[in-house]
Order: sequence, then C-alpha cells, then structure tokens
Amino acid sequence: MELTHFDDRGNARMVDVGEKEITCREALARGSIFLGQQAFRAVRQGTAPKGDVLSVARVAGIMGAKRTAEMIPLCHILPLTGIEVDFLLDEEALRVEASCRVRTKARTGVEMEALQGVSTALLTIYDMLKSLDKEMEIGRIYLAEKTGGKSGSFRNEKRIEEGSRSL
Repeated sequence: MELTHFDDRGNARMVDVGEKEITCREALARGSIFLGQQAFRAVRQGTAPKGDVLSVARVAGIMGAKRTAEMIPLCHILPLTGIEVDFLLDEEALRVEASCRVRTKARTGVEMEALQGVSTALLTIYDMLKSLDKEMEIGRIYLAEKTGGKSGSFRNEKRIEEGSRSL
C-alpha cells in the first residue's frame, strides 16, 4: 500500500487532488455522550445552566465541520454545500446520540468534516453540562456512511449491527 501523505523522503505532505474528478460527495458520522440522570434531564427539559444544550451543540457541530482544515493538518479546504447536525435522546441508556452529515462537490471527500462536526457537537454538550456531571463519557465516534469519489460508497455495517440507529 502506498502512503499518500508522505513524500519520497518520508516528509508529511498534503495530497495533490488537482487531477481528480469533481463529484458529489457526502459523509455521515455518528457519536454518543453518556450522561448522568440530572444532566440528561436538563437536556431533555431544556433547563441546563448554560441554556439550550442541543441548539448550541448543533451550531458548534456545523462550525466544527466548516473549520476542519484548520484543525486537521493534511485536510483540504473544501467548499461545503450542506451540513446537518442532529440528536437523538436515548432515555434508557442516558445517552445523546449525535450525527453530522456533510455534503460537497469537490475532488476529495468530507469524512473528516463529518467526524469533526460530530466531535465538536459532543464536546459542546460536555462543556454545557460539566457543572452538572463530571462523569460524562464521549464515545463511539465513527464514520457511518460515505458516498462519491473514486472509492465509491461505504456503509459501516459493523456499527449498524451493533445497534446504531438512523438519526
């Protein structure tokens, strides 16, 4: 396997995608944050000390996806055409499941943007609830699906079989 992010001397480089075809590309990432009962109730009822947790986390996730190239050194700056951040409250597991779907028409994919978006949304939930719950746990961040580009479509069947739900 060729290591595309290294030059012939072993130095890191950003891959030149200039010759690749512009195609419609989309990626969906998911992740979860596990909360204590008090923090979960504050999210569900909209009574967290810092305000509407999910509204702020949604905007943060969008901002995170838009700024991916600033945080991940070898990512390309992409013209994003759409970003959707959504949440599902799982009362039984005291968990908030987050998803981030990102779209572009570009020469490279948006997997990192989707992962960055969902991660930023989850970290924002943590920040907004840390006064209520010091034991929150963020986990299971993964690429759920992607379409477009040379490698085609991908669906993370392993994670779907483990009980992930569509958001």
